[in-house]
Amino acid sequence: MLSFGVDLITFFHPGFWGMANEQEVITFGREQPRAFWDRMLDTLAQSGVTGIELTFSPFGPEGLIAAYGSIEAARDELDRRGLAIASGFFADVAIEGGVGDAQTEARWLDSAEESVKALAAWGSDIMVMGLPMRTSWNAEPPVFVDMEFARKAADFCNRLGALTLRHGVRLALHTEAHSTFCQPRDIDLLLMLTDPVYVGFCPDSAHILLSGGDPVTVVARHIERVVTAHWKDAKSAMPINIPIDHGIHHAHREYFCAIGEGTVDFDGWAKLMLSKADQKWAILEIDAVPDPLTETRKSLAFAGEVLDRLSNETAA
Repeated sequence: MLSFGVDLITFFHPGFWGMANEQEVITFGREQPRAFWDRMLDTLAQSGVTGIELTFSPFGPEGLIAAYGSIEAARDELDRRGLAIASGFFADVAIEGGVGDAQTEARWLDSAEESVKALAAWGSDIMVMGLPMRTSWNAEPPVFVDMEFARKAADFCNRLGALTLRHGVRLALHTEAHSTFCQPRDIDLLLMLTDPVYVGFCPDSAHILLSGGDPVTVVARHIERVVTAHWKDAKSAMPINIPIDHGIHHAHREYFCAIGEGTVDFDGWAKLMLSKADQKWAILEIDAVPDPLTETRKSLAFAGEVLDRLSNETAA
């Protein structure tokens, strides 16, 4: 049976914190980590979900440790609220780019190992990772996601996956829209080139849709690789000629919507996820909302309705 968690990007909206912008949220999280984490964990404890996906700083492992002083103390704070670390999103590669540069990759491996040690200590066995963003369609010169790039990316993913697995943690690639792992063809290519022993798959239903793919069709081709999944909804695909710059993630939010209000086929999606019997966690991802408690409860209720409907169909 799937358990549901939430990605902490849900709490990135300045409105939840009474702040003016996202930079103020980041500064508060770094300067006052205890107050920051207490408020998030207390809110999640009321929401009905039991899992957390850590993400970029200050929502990551280092922030959680800073808030409570140690890995052990952080685990105690989670336990007393009935929460668990479902997974951790290793964001460095997606944010920085630089696949194929030996020094950059060595730094990423060192950073990832510190994160994965904390994840394992908290009982999590999943590290999610995104790949670098594409460049805009009209970049000069054009930058192609071709076999040369894919081989470099796959080589790094294989080595990172081998490192995380030594700590009992599976690496899973996330399908971020407008990244080099988002188009249906990109997904097929990178999963073909990576070793399934070391590299799993974290499909995101909304991001696949934004990139012009059908989430159910794409995931059905690779269901055996799924380690966890992000349940998220969107209204439609985005134009292929949208600028890919520092504002691209904010541009995505115009297309995202509450789960169940978009065009993702969640009955088909859920059937696929239930067919993967060893999948423990499903992550409800809600990008930066001012009322995370209400939105998380709504998302959890919708997911429960889908699963109940499928269960009743099976019983009938």
